[in-house]
Amino acid sequence: MGSPRTAETIRPAVPRFRTFEEFWPHYVGEHRRGVTRTLHFVGTHLGIVAFLLGLAVSPWWLVAAPLFGYGLAWIGHFFFEKNRPATFSYPLWSFRGDLRMILLTWSGRMRAEVVRLTGPGSAS
Repeated sequence: MGSPRTAETIRPAVPRFRTFEEFWPHYVGEHRRGVTRTLHFVGTHLGIVAFLLGLAVSPWWLVAAPLFGYGLAWIGHFFFEKNRPATFSYPLWSFRGDLRMILLTWSGRMRAEVVRLTGPGSAS
């Protein structure tokens, strides 16, 4: 008959991190695919634009901001990475990770960071 399905067998526990620097390699490992990083990059920028429009034009844009930012990122996680977004377990560190990933992407260093932390051949 098999063993009973528990929360741990369905979804493994997320490791516990004490600092952002401990969390960062985990975060990078959850963003190995280029398409996921691109969806984060586009979503974060659209979220920032929507937030600014919310401040300047209409508060309805404030509602749209997280939909853009998280919606595109979660598509990357659920459909391409096939993992659970770190936002669910570490919302603030995940947001900080998003910002670091955006800065590394803008500087052309994110792919090298993925390889450095996850090994050669892991970054697509």
